[in-house]
Amino acid sequence: MIRLQPTERARQAMSWLGRHELSTLVGFVLIAAGVWGFVELADEVLEGDTQSLDRAVLLAMRSNDDVTDPIGPKWVEELGRDFTALGGVGVLTMITIAVTGYLGLQRKGRAALVVVVAVVGGLVVSQMLKWQFARPRPDLVPHDSYVYTSSFPSGHAMMSAATYLTLGALLARVHADRRLKAYFLILAALLTLCVGTSRVYLGVHWPTDVLAGWTLGSCWAILCWLIARRLQRHGEMEGAEALNDRSSEQLPSADDRPDAEIQRRVHT
Repeated sequence: MIRLQPTERARQAMSWLGRHELSTLVGFVLIAAGVWGFVELADEVLEGDTQSLDRAVLLAMRSNDDVTDPIGPKWVEELGRDFTALGGVGVLTMITIAVTGYLGLQRKGRAALVVVVAVVGGLVVSQMLKWQFARPRPDLVPHDSYVYTSSFPSGHAMMSAATYLTLGALLARVHADRRLKAYFLILAALLTLCVGTSRVYLGVHWPTDVLAGWTLGSCWAILCWLIARRLQRHGEMEGAEALNDRSSEQLPSADDRPDAEIQRRVHT
């Protein structure tokens, strides 16, 4: 009995499908792990088991002689305020408007919608959780930034993770170069880390508030990335694969080039 071997195109299709299904599975596993981690952390916070750790980390960022003075020179304090502004509502709103406007001009409405859902949805979830837990702000040190909501989870940490990681993932999706993909994702992660750390440095959040914000914001960004990926696979968003396919379609074949036609006529 003759066994039919799959063609090269079929093997490539199966490889592509397996790779994409695996990444989807990994994404859902990370979301499940993040949600589980947040629930466990929230339970520890409500029971007061994290109080000693929170106090130790918060005081470690203050001068030994004066807890009202953050460690480092004055320019470091100013740098902390600069970084914390990157996770504020005003800055994130302007970034969202700028990005959605650009995507709209590029006629990429689906991608613009993903960005809006990532930012607005993350803000709604953050505010609802703050209202639900109603954890008081740190009272060990004076606040070096104005605050008007409860402490858990950190809105700046969650919103910076949801916004910057989503934008980094979208930019990585529309570029085939792995170096550019890594650059966008690393830059987004660094911005998220700087914003969250600045909240503890300025004394307006407990460390566990920031950790919870990072966890939920990352889960939200992964969910938005999965949505964007699904839209791209159904041809409703343009990704790196589509760009590559379009570029290859636009390249003329050897038989269609003018020089090939001239050589064909000479030989005949």
